[in-house]
Amino acid sequence: MREVLKDLGAALAAGQTVGLGTVVRTFRSAPRPAGASMMVDADGRAVGSVSGGCVEGALYELATSVVADGTPVLQRYGISDNDAFEVGLTCGGILDVFVEAVSQESFPELQGVADDVDAGVPVAVVTVIEHPDPAWLGRHLVVHADGFSGSLGSDRANHAVSDDAQGLLAAARNTTLMYGPDGERRGDGMRVFVVSFAPQPRMLVFGAIDFAAAVARQGSFLGYRVTVCDARAVFATKARFPSADEVVVEWPHRYLQAQLDAGQIDPRTVICVLTHDPKFDVPLLEVALRHDVAYIGAMGSRRTHVDRLARLRGAGLSEAELERLSSPIGLDLGSRTPEETAVSIAAEIISLRWGGKGGRLSHMNVRIHHEPLTDGAGGDPGVNSNVP
Repeated sequence: MREVLKDLGAALAAGQTVGLGTVVRTFRSAPRPAGASMMVDADGRAVGSVSGGCVEGALYELATSVVADGTPVLQRYGISDNDAFEVGLTCGGILDVFVEAVSQESFPELQGVADDVDAGVPVAVVTVIEHPDPAWLGRHLVVHADGFSGSLGSDRANHAVSDDAQGLLAAARNTTLMYGPDGERRGDGMRVFVVSFAPQPRMLVFGAIDFAAAVARQGSFLGYRVTVCDARAVFATKARFPSADEVVVEWPHRYLQAQLDAGQIDPRTVICVLTHDPKFDVPLLEVALRHDVAYIGAMGSRRTHVDRLARLRGAGLSEAELERLSSPIGLDLGSRTPEETAVSIAAEIISLRWGGKGGRLSHMNVRIHHEPLTDGAGGDPGVNSNVP
């Protein structure tokens, strides 16, 4: 939903009723993860995507119809019928899409959600997508770490679902949850979808060199909030790193420790050490490798790598901690230029995030799309997930 949030808020502020389709569950090779959305505004303009183009035409018509009659629809798209190439997923995946009419009256809390997302405040939106009472369908609950607003239909349901949604928000996960009709934890009948808007994950690039500028561009392109840090003020300037969200002049290990102490580093953070100078990178890696982050890569030759490992062992790091270090950094793409090297580093980060192997798909007989880490659904499409 993040990709349509700005346009959605503008349409509602203008008094429009908008058709909104959101992927709430995926199976097999579905091209977009749970949480992907497409909206159709009152002028007939479509924003966003749920499948990369396969079913958007059919969804456009359905969203228009839902706005006209006001009845939400949970629609499955797949490749299971003769019309697959016309309205289905040619990739062979399956999507469950919840389509609803959204207005200022039906979702008055939306602008607050948009404001929280802009401010980097963690917030989750819960939507009822299945319920034996049609009046509950499409109701929303907005969940923060310290409470909630809105209502699904009863206090019992609100408190049960908000408790679970807070856990999903802390993990930055999107998924479907099953409850009894009044929020009973051991029951079925009500299914809700939780989409979490966590702050952007961070990419910390240490070493203000030309390779860092290319890595910062790649990080920004991938959706990271990018920080470039170097102790040398003459090199660490905003003019040299326009793609970075911030440029910091500080000794790398001191900056990283301060960010850890301030709670600004989480398990989604990626760290790229491009200094290849032991007086900078060894103290920095001593700190980084002892904490839970998504990725730690260090630039340098294989000789530099061997020397670096010896220094880190001498500093007391264990073999398990050293195993977390990607060094030399990046995948084997034959990269030479800073831009090519940045693509290699980005490719390694993506590969580790999703479990890909980095081989050529044309030479492999494996699934193209790996299971999304933020989509709690999986398995057989006939089975609902229930994440307590």
